[in-house]
Amino acid sequence: MKPVRAAARAMLGAIFVVSGVRAVLDPDSKVAAAKRVTDQVGPLIERVDPRLPSDARTLVRLKAGADVAAGLLLASGRLTRPSAAVLAAGLVPTTIAGHPFWAVPQEERQQHQTHFLKNLGLLGGLLLAAADTEGQPGLKYRTTHAIDRSQRSVSRAVTRSQRSARRAVRTAKREAKIAVAARKLPG
Repeated sequence: MKPVRAAARAMLGAIFVVSGVRAVLDPDSKVAAAKRVTDQVGPLIERVDPRLPSDARTLVRLKAGADVAAGLLLASGRLTRPSAAVLAAGLVPTTIAGHPFWAVPQEERQQHQTHFLKNLGLLGGLLLAAADTEGQPGLKYRTTHAIDRSQRSVSRAVTRSQRSARRAVRTAKREAKIAVAARKLPG
């Protein structure tokens, strides 16, 4: 199964690397479409920290750089889950800004709808990649089972301690009887 995962990640990451490089080299080609989202997000960014860039061109370049980096990580099999999550998070505003089929003229609607659905398919693949544990148990499973093992271990330790304490009590009673009997013997 590992070769299938590696090939799928490489194919999934490739589209983000290629489109990211194109956008880094020519951000102006994406700025007009990005303005639909950046005009709404820009003021929020400025409120968070005025030093952060909030203009559409810079945000396009930052997102493109993140796409290249995360796409390369995903394709190379390094940090696959976080890189897939980064790509998925960036794909949502890109899809909304780039392919608003509901707001375009009828003659362009089908093309935008196809691209919108293609991006939804990519998003699904990225979500699968972000959730993929490569056959290893997930954190929830490992945590639950570690807790169960700990509880069983504590329970066994308590049982052994109780058994040991009962033996110690029996031994002490026996020793006490022997001591009492030894005192009663004429000496």
